Amino acid sequence: MRLRGRKGILEEIERQKDLIVLTPTDYKGKWAEFFGNGKPIHVELGMGKGKFISEMSVRHPEVNYIGVDMYDELVRRASEKARIAANLEDGAAPPNLALARMNIERIEEAFAPGEIERIYLNFSDPWPKKKHARRRLTHAGFLHKYRELLNAAGEIHFKTDSRSLFEFSLNTFADLGLRMRNISLDLHVEGCPEWNVTTEYESKFSGRGMPIHRVEVVLGEAALHRHLEQLSADESTNASPKT
Repeated sequence: MRLRGRKGILEEIERQKDLIVLTPTDYKGKWAEFFGNGKPIHVELGMGKGKFISEMSVRHPEVNYIGVDMYDELVRRASEKARIAANLEDGAAPPNLALARMNIERIEEAFAPGEIERIYLNFSDPWPKKKHARRRLTHAGFLHKYRELLNAAGEIHFKTDSRSLFEFSLNTFADLGLRMRNISLDLHVEGCPEWNVTTEYESKFSGRGMPIHRVEVVLGEAALHRHLEQLSADESTNASPKT
């Protein structure tokens, strides 16, 4: 991907130390210190222009968010969206958001085992050619890394417009024995759900009538236990005689 940005982009993002982290490897195992609290950490891998992660940080102040991307221009654009979304005095950064510039292929260098509670994969590059399958962010090679970084409540939330990537991902999750829930082949079939925060791509694709595919993957032991308990409760409710 080539992005054309104005001159001085690097200097601009270097000045935003309250929001942008240019060397996230420095905070491996120390993100709680960066935020100054022990709130759960949710990470979006491939945040693009930052619409999703910015809105999530405003909607859920009880969570710390980190958006990751490797391009200076995208990090700069995301910083603009973050400050506008926060709507704080003097354009201050949201206290529960960080934007990290790094290559996702090295994600294990920026986070310690068990440091993350949730990973968002939104409209990742589908890498359609078979020879590029290892670059897909839902490839087993990446999933093994995520599994190490996620804690006991760990989950992956994945959205895409690519049917082929979605099918590949579901098969990969199944091959690794991962539990899936809330699988949707058309998230917007009855309109955008109230709880759903859209990305730039999602708004564009759904506006064209293209189906958005989504799934949640449960990895952590505590998350899996809660999921199974909920399934059991739902079965008991459905089995109860109606009066």
